[in-house]
Amino acid sequence: MNKIDNFFDVNMVLMSVFSSLETIRDEKKIELIYEVDATIPKELKGDYETLSRLLTATLTFVFENTQKREIVLFLSAPKDFLYEESISFEIKETDLSKEKIVSFLEIRLSKDIELLNGEIIYENENPSDIHINIPFKLNELGNRRYYRLPDMVMLGKKVLLLCESKKVAHSIGKMFKYFLYDVTVGVDEYKKQGSDLSQYDILVIDDKLATEGIESLIAKVQKNTPLKYVLLQDSDHTRDTNKYIKSAYLIKPVMQESIFELIISLFENEIKDRSIKQNGGKTIIDMEQYINESFKKGNGNSTGKSQVDQDSLKENNLHSVREERRARERIILNTEEGEKNAKRVGIAYSKELKKFLDSFDHSDVYFRQIVNEKQTWQIKEFCIDLEKQAKVIGAQSMLSFADRVSLLFVYDKFDTLPIYVGKYHIELKKLITEIKVHLDSL
Repeated sequence: MNKIDNFFDVNMVLMSVFSSLETIRDEKKIELIYEVDATIPKELKGDYETLSRLLTATLTFVFENTQKREIVLFLSAPKDFLYEESISFEIKETDLSKEKIVSFLEIRLSKDIELLNGEIIYENENPSDIHINIPFKLNELGNRRYYRLPDMVMLGKKVLLLCESKKVAHSIGKMFKYFLYDVTVGVDEYKKQGSDLSQYDILVIDDKLATEGIESLIAKVQKNTPLKYVLLQDSDHTRDTNKYIKSAYLIKPVMQESIFELIISLFENEIKDRSIKQNGGKTIIDMEQYINESFKKGNGNSTGKSQVDQDSLKENNLHSVREERRARERIILNTEEGEKNAKRVGIAYSKELKKFLDSFDHSDVYFRQIVNEKQTWQIKEFCIDLEKQAKVIGAQSMLSFADRVSLLFVYDKFDTLPIYVGKYHIELKKLITEIKVHLDSL
């Protein structure tokens, strides 16, 4: 059969499916929860119309026959989505018999599964699970790193999550953790953390749990701390909060894109009005401090303030100043070299620059994530990609940076990688600025 392949946003497909099931969801009083792994790229290539039809039919079948009040659709993919990979669509613990599931999948959905080149997975240990694998293609390398926070002020947040449903809480908590946020789930965990609401940056609470007493407490806390209050609501039922509370809304079904857009909206004003607080300010991340502390730990065990130590400190400071001066003097983007490279392979230089932006814009958050998680193979792969693209476009300072990071593996200095997270953020920001200036001049 002929396949119709188009680029599509997987989130839009899921939203369309959710809307089409509104009548039966209300009739059966079933809550549909999406749990989408961050490994799944936002933009895929494939037959999205057939996929939408298949998911709608499958979920309708489950809703019509199950006694469950919460149904979770799990989407997962390999950790490193390269060019074409199978995405797993699972509904676990449907409470339906294996015979009924097999009959439905192989008779009602066989044509759609064949159109998608999909595969039905039967698991003997969990016979009531529905599991279908479907291959999809990826557009560009950079699109697999798709939710990257655009500013450092958005990093390192602490979240308190209070939901009526444990499954909803687990799903939303997982999405916040994708951004390396510290997430506390439930009242019991909140009490273990000291029952101090002021220690959190974001409070997400189900509107079914948001009493007047809780909102009064939030209003008091917000007078002294920048606590962000987020009300989790159903798409067909919204209500206003206490007028004294600064709040935002998170509408079900919640997906990774919802959390990403929420974070952007919560902290965009802090980017616009960025200022240095003299007293009592809470620094989210002070990368310079981390780098300095790492260097101090490597400068011996003496804690005395002898003249030798002071001279050494002065010399280190002078060395740092010289290094910074050299860094500023390095060519960030050698357009002449880039033009030659592009001409050599018969590709327009502007196209290569746009390709770099598509692949690496905001990739500093991804780099920070894989360094924090100590994902050696992914870091090596990232450096190879970065070095290759930087060389093609003539990004000399970035090429030098990629070389230095690669040498850490050669000389077994892997433990110093966290120092380079902040440096990469700075180098990337400078390079992207240069690229955009050059493209605007064309």
